[in-house]
Amino acid sequence: MSTLEIRDLHVSVETEAGPKEILRGVDLTVQSGQTHAIMGPNGSGKSTLAYSLAGHPKYTVTSGEVLLDGEDVLAMTVDERARAGLFLAMQYPVEVPGVSVSNFLRTAKTAVDGEAPKLRTWVKDVKQAMDQLAIADDFAERDLNTGFSGGEKKRHEILQLELLNPKFAVLDETDSGLDIDALRVVSDGVNRFSAAGDKGVLLITHYTRILRYIKPDFVHVFVNGRVAEEGGPELAEKLEEKGYVDYVGTPA
Repeated sequence: MSTLEIRDLHVSVETEAGPKEILRGVDLTVQSGQTHAIMGPNGSGKSTLAYSLAGHPKYTVTSGEVLLDGEDVLAMTVDERARAGLFLAMQYPVEVPGVSVSNFLRTAKTAVDGEAPKLRTWVKDVKQAMDQLAIADDFAERDLNTGFSGGEKKRHEILQLELLNPKFAVLDETDSGLDIDALRVVSDGVNRFSAAGDKGVLLITHYTRILRYIKPDFVHVFVNGRVAEEGGPELAEKLEEKGYVDYVGTPA
């Protein structure tokens, strides 16, 4: 059983007008076997939380702590966080011309595990994961995210998730830009990951549509950098019906 604990987390970002606080005291605990959905309007701090957990240099943690099985995540470098078991599926994956998907995946697996995977086993694992995500064989030889459609980028993020096999997956708007078929494929990949039972998922989304395929155990509503309300799956149903009006007021 692993635990990811976020305690009173405050995070700021540098702007032209100076530092701006985005997260204003976030408390959240995710355990193995749990799926937590974070929902909220634009600008509420959802993506800031994701990138802060991963160690993005743009975001400065001003107070609070993040613990992974009791270890101080904030004291770790980005690669140390990955090796400790944290994974971030980015909303906008970066294009890396000249680096093939296959080379990237094997290099990432080697870095996370501390040793290169056995080639025969690795090729089989990659093929199986690609087939499950309906990814064509020639995809592996394409330059990383270069010229990928939105759906291809998101499938590749889930391909990484399945192959790297972290303790906790932070999925930042993985449903963004997906058509219904791609949404189902991506959701199936997340469900396969969480079905292992010893994995935790932190799913960040604006909309409830992905929650038709990935059933959360807990739902957290983010507003103005804080958790405004917490509940079970029924909270997502309330948001589907009423939106965020109760938290931010009626739009002008």
